[in-house]
Amino acid sequence: MEIWDIYDKERNLTGRQMQRGDTFEQGAYHLVIHVCLFNPLGEMLIQQRQTDKKGWPGMWDVSTGGSAIAGETSWQAAEREIKEEIDYTLQLQDKRPALTINFENGFDDYYLIEADIDIANLSLPTEEVRQVKWASKEDIIHMISEGLFIPYHRSLIELLFDMRFSMGAHDEREDQ
Repeated sequence: MEIWDIYDKERNLTGRQMQRGDTFEQGAYHLVIHVCLFNPLGEMLIQQRQTDKKGWPGMWDVSTGGSAIAGETSWQAAEREIKEEIDYTLQLQDKRPALTINFENGFDDYYLIEADIDIANLSLPTEEVRQVKWASKEDIIHMISEGLFIPYHRSLIELLFDMRFSMGAHDEREDQ
């Protein structure tokens, strides 16, 4: 049973907690993370969820994601999720999420990480992930349109690929 910390709308911890699956109280929010791993070819590592997962069974998703459990920071949740889901170890204590997207009941932090991973060395499948593969932005957008990938906004997928080299609203490689 997962226990989540409850945040207020300003992302301050309230000192309260809830169980996964409970109804959210008015003004209660929780923290979700996603880690998007990119290889030197500019492809994102994507995962196929196990068919017995409650949400989006058997569908493809970004590299890893999940809810922070009580007591975890965003980066700690990201490290744990990537280890649990694809058995890969990352050190993120000095990283901030590249972007945060607010949703109805929480905050969704996205970490964009460049990593040259040989997927043949990952211990898969895991309890949550059937398989992984590298995919281009175009591959992922096509998979979304075919109903094979979780239906993220196509513009979000484009943004994740565009932001992988720098944080912020503009491309720092274009700065002069």
